[in-house]
Amino acid sequence: MNTTILKIDNISKQYRLGLIGTGTLSDDLKRWWFRVLRKPDPFLKVGATNDRSKKGDSDYVWALKNINIDVKQGEVLGIIGKNGAGKSTLLKILSRITMPTTGMVKSKGRIASLLEVGTGFHPELTGKENIYLNGAILGMTKAEIRKKEIDIIEFSGCQNYIDTPVKRYSSGMRVRLAFAVAAFLEPDILVIDEVLAVGDAEFQKKAIGKMQDISKGEGRTVLFVSHNMASVKSLCTRAIVLEHGEMVFDGNTDEAVSFYLKGGADLIHHRQFGNSINKNVFQLHQISVKNINRSIDDVIVEDEAIEIKTVLSFKACNPEDYHITYHLFNEMGEAMFSFSNTEAPLKQGTNDLGCCFPKGFLQSGQYFLSFLFVKDRRKAIHIEKDIISFVVADGKRDIGVYMGKEPGYIRPQFNWYRLHD
Repeated sequence: MNTTILKIDNISKQYRLGLIGTGTLSDDLKRWWFRVLRKPDPFLKVGATNDRSKKGDSDYVWALKNINIDVKQGEVLGIIGKNGAGKSTLLKILSRITMPTTGMVKSKGRIASLLEVGTGFHPELTGKENIYLNGAILGMTKAEIRKKEIDIIEFSGCQNYIDTPVKRYSSGMRVRLAFAVAAFLEPDILVIDEVLAVGDAEFQKKAIGKMQDISKGEGRTVLFVSHNMASVKSLCTRAIVLEHGEMVFDGNTDEAVSFYLKGGADLIHHRQFGNSINKNVFQLHQISVKNINRSIDDVIVEDEAIEIKTVLSFKACNPEDYHITYHLFNEMGEAMFSFSNTEAPLKQGTNDLGCCFPKGFLQSGQYFLSFLFVKDRRKAIHIEKDIISFVVADGKRDIGVYMGKEPGYIRPQFNWYRLHD
């Protein structure tokens, strides 16, 4: 369908850091009066870019700035970006939890939102009572809730606890019940923030299937925020990428995920060093990380072999006394393991070396390589920390079976055999 069901027109949201308000009662009243008159905020200032990692020179930040999106009926729009990019702020504006500083949202039909686990649930009420309470908050009539009550309880998988106060529920049980209420509301637009991560694999499978039914089978619109790129690629027909409160990409889901995973300036998986690392013994020319038989510009995926290429010139005598070593670190800065070029020793002149990780060896995530040039297997004569950074994306997993990744960062392939047959 080509009907526009949701139009986001030049939406911006500004927050003031530190104190709430303008600082004086008269200025607060002036701001309120201008809002009543539907005039621009008289104290609206040019705010700093919303980069949480750096101290700005302004008391105001733009959580969102100049967002323009048209969403078609039946479309599943993925919203991706780093923490603090503005994703949840955008969804809160769409759900009318907060108002935009500038711009306007126009929608057709009813919007249901699921932004946090158990939003609107009262801990002292039972699960069944909270179904009616949450349904009323989301805009359902009592008759609609009663009609859907059995389906909601069955889908949530909480039948045994439905007459138990919600305060005794686990977080997973709460999200099951909250999602079931929102999904069976039959909204025209369903807004979902990163809540499915709380559920177990079995519930995630059901939830993904339900969202696919909502969008494809019932022709309703879904706005979906997630940090799991596999679920975004499985569900979404289109995706946008937010960065520091601004929309930096809008288009095909695969291209959006690729754009996001490349990470702009903070992610470097291919480097030419020129004359920057030129020592008496060696000169480093190039390091790159990519999937074998793929372009250096493609996203690195976990279910294909990964190749690390190193090009350097060796200028001294006795190359057998030297070798290169890499240390691999995960996104938490924890050392994973080290590896060296023992099977491809250095030689005089240019050395074009490759190292291959088998497919499925590295789990999805971000990784960092440190480079060491070592003499006599014990003394590092040159060290470059975090010389390369790269992201491994989810491969072609069966999304319904498991949404997250297995524990740990590597998946070694061990040799299993029968001891007695």
